[in-house]
Amino acid sequence: MSAPSIPELSRLDGAATPFGLYLHVPFCATRCGYCDFNTYTAGELGASTSPQAWAEAVDGELAMARRTVGDVPVSTVFVGGGTPSLLGGDGLAALLDTARRHFTFADDAEVTTESNPESTSPEFFTRLREAGFTRVSLGMQSAAPHVLRVLDRTHTPGRAVAAAKEARAAGFDHVNLDLIYGTPGESDDDLRASLDAVLDAGVDHVSAYALIVEDGTALARRIRRGELPDTDDDVLAHRYEMLDGALRAAGFDWYEVSNWARSDAGRCRHNELYWEGADWWGAGPGAHGHVGGTRVWNVKHPARYADAVGRGELPIAGHEVLTDEDRHVEEVMLRVRMRSGIPVEVLRSEEVGRADVEVATGALRREGDAYVLTDAGRLLADGVVRRILD
Repeated sequence: MSAPSIPELSRLDGAATPFGLYLHVPFCATRCGYCDFNTYTAGELGASTSPQAWAEAVDGELAMARRTVGDVPVSTVFVGGGTPSLLGGDGLAALLDTARRHFTFADDAEVTTESNPESTSPEFFTRLREAGFTRVSLGMQSAAPHVLRVLDRTHTPGRAVAAAKEARAAGFDHVNLDLIYGTPGESDDDLRASLDAVLDAGVDHVSAYALIVEDGTALARRIRRGELPDTDDDVLAHRYEMLDGALRAAGFDWYEVSNWARSDAGRCRHNELYWEGADWWGAGPGAHGHVGGTRVWNVKHPARYADAVGRGELPIAGHEVLTDEDRHVEEVMLRVRMRSGIPVEVLRSEEVGRADVEVATGALRREGDAYVLTDAGRLLADGVVRRILD
């Protein structure tokens, strides 16, 4: 059966911009208290779906995606979740083989998978390398046991570092560790210990995000009941400065407000694809994509997702055709956060004037033909964007 006609999705044959695939694995062993991603535990799913049914549905969606966008080479693949490592090395290898059956990968394609440290092993990483993965991103969050407990993380504090070293030993040149800072109960010493652990792991990339308390999560309910204090903006800013100072001293440079790499080769090219407004297809339950100026998102529940694909339909829950104004706002929002900055030519004349005001106040600096956040400006990036677009 053919995919339904969605006129707004244009073919991308010969597209000049990079094209990526995002593959969403919706399974988790447990639900973390701060998480609001589209994930499901075995108990939540019951008998309504299975990893095999999900894999077959992804296969079907990718076949329809290929017919929709045409023969465009894939420059990046990112397997996210959820907990992709629950599939095991063989399961992730099979998923990558599925993608390769439908799309041609560029010779230098970056292929990343997220992994929970507790569901990895030396053999797991060896299998990933054999399958063609080039990059691993490990969820560490913190090295402090009490911080991990607040976040409902199940891995032991030292496991993330051990997993990163195992990945390096298996031949991965590019390994990322994710940190979360500002968790209730975290101290400066806790963050220092986490940074020491990250640097000991020998990774070439670090992502660090301020804790965001999302409505509807277990963590939000605990804060609302007064069991935990809410996050504090001043504390978050201080912790960010600690992170940035330690990482810079260790040879990392920021290339996006929340991301640092030891070299250009260590940057996450898939994320750069998002930030630079390129195209990607999001496959899997709840996955989001951007194709030819149209934003698309899939149905969330794995059973409904599989049912739609089984009927020969793209499992799209909704789509939005981006106007020129939408694209402009997104470009400013995302480019300002990058180390390369926002090119002057992207800004309208009145926005250039507002950007010059930000230079005068010390939030931006002019570097050639671009405006770049200063160290102080990175702490207030969202406000800088609002004032430029105001």
